[in-house]
Amino acid sequence: MQPSELKNLKIAIVGAGYGGAAAAKALSLLGADVTVYEQATRIREVGAGIGLRPSTMNRFREWGIFDAIAKVSSPSEYFEILSATGEPMLKETWPAAGEQVHTHLIHRGDFIEALLGVLPEGMVCLGHKLDSVQDRGDGAVLTFANGRTVEADLVVGADGIKSVVRRELFSDKEPVFSGEHAYRAVISVDDAHGMVTDDNLRMYIGRGTKVYLLPLRHRGQVSFDITALCPDGTWAPQVTRDDLVATVEGFDERLVNITRNLDMDTVNIRAVYDIDPVDTWHSDSVVLVGDAAHSMLHHQGQGANSAIEDAGALADALRQADSLTEAPALFQATRKPETDKLQAISRQGWTEDEISDVFPGQKPAAAATQE
Repeated sequence: MQPSELKNLKIAIVGAGYGGAAAAKALSLLGADVTVYEQATRIREVGAGIGLRPSTMNRFREWGIFDAIAKVSSPSEYFEILSATGEPMLKETWPAAGEQVHTHLIHRGDFIEALLGVLPEGMVCLGHKLDSVQDRGDGAVLTFANGRTVEADLVVGADGIKSVVRRELFSDKEPVFSGEHAYRAVISVDDAHGMVTDDNLRMYIGRGTKVYLLPLRHRGQVSFDITALCPDGTWAPQVTRDDLVATVEGFDERLVNITRNLDMDTVNIRAVYDIDPVDTWHSDSVVLVGDAAHSMLHHQGQGANSAIEDAGALADALRQADSLTEAPALFQATRKPETDKLQAISRQGWTEDEISDVFPGQKPAAAATQE
């Protein structure tokens, strides 16, 4: 599309999470009139740490916000996978993207705050819970619970795994329970029993449980995450300290002690869900991004990264397409093959024996030394 066409484009984004905030930044740089509508009355990101991959950081550099993200994150050189008792199984540098070789480890709250902080004042409208979306072909109409109605040339559904936009226009399939719970807390590095001495992610696996230590040393903290098998699909289940400790039975005693000493009031507890692949993400005037389009399990750490890549790819598609109606199809053609693969691989309930399946072409260190 021509710059003059992009400047006349009115875009409404539903949701101010990673995908929505990133899309707002990328699309506003095109010169479009962008507004974000968020149901929460204040932005508060719960959870713990995530890793922003080199390709994601390259997008931030392209948008001129690399420094804003880098100053609240720690650069990591590699990730390591170990057995429950600490035997090395795999150690791999992060996949590079051009000159960018580091994955940046960041607290979810710091990340969304940094993203929203680079948006113009007034671009995000809080307290707007979406009731319905009407696709008119040459535009769309949003109706919110507060009674407001908004018309836009393009609606971007970035409203997460329970997306109203997806349900009304593209797929009424419900989210799928993984059979796992995720327990997440941020603790002081001093409470990590000497297990965090650098800025590299480590994961311990055994008996269907995965324990992640993700350093946030720029904060003097570490993200401590447990993913464990559990048949209870309640979105926000009730879990006791004894339940948590039982998930790490047989693990390195230091990990057991960290778990035993957690302040349960600070532990984010949730059942883990994703969605089946959605055949179509778009019409001529409405498009899905991020979890609304392709929510995936966290085993590959690709949810937030995929949302950022979506934002960049959507901006690219609008710039490259001959018309607005062509851009959503170009966007889906670019992104869906990649996210389909990530959704599938993230669903693997992998164990020590399945590392080579989840990380193709790589072998556990122990297996490699036996040949």
